[in-house]
Amino acid sequence: MGANQPLGDFAPELTLRQAYEALEEASIEIVARSRFYATPAFPDPSEPEYVNSCVTVDTDLSPKALLEVLHGIERRLGRARVQRWGARTLDLDLLTLGITILPDLETYQRWADLPVADQIARTPDHLILPHPRIADRPFVLVPLRDVAPLWRHPVTGKTADEMLATLPKEDIAAIRPLD
Repeated sequence: MGANQPLGDFAPELTLRQAYEALEEASIEIVARSRFYATPAFPDPSEPEYVNSCVTVDTDLSPKALLEVLHGIERRLGRARVQRWGARTLDLDLLTLGITILPDLETYQRWADLPVADQIARTPDHLILPHPRIADRPFVLVPLRDVAPLWRHPVTGKTADEMLATLPKEDIAAIRPLD
């Protein structure tokens, strides 16, 4: 979960709290929540900082149905999909679903291996799990290890801590807990 634009009078942290409530209203049980973290905007660090968080949930929804619920919550809380990787009032990503790989290993690997310029320009037309950028983003991995320290990436077998160890230390140090 992330936000770096206010929603009316609501600061990003409050928008994330509203997203927690919306998940529970949709009968998606939040099992664990990470702390809130202030993180530099990505990919443009001149934008306002993000507030990021991760949750683990329990649901009977299929991955596609869960993603549809997440997108519905984003819309209700002011998200307009105008620019890929741009500033936003709310971003709810489905990072992983246990050991599920969707749609298949070959497709996952193709998206995970995309050069950065192509990552910015192209959007998949279907759900890819685990999220193909998870290992590249400390703003995801730091809160992820709060809620799932023992989870292992279903393709690489690495934990969040092991993935963080491969990233620049200054990128990790720029992530600050807010609570």
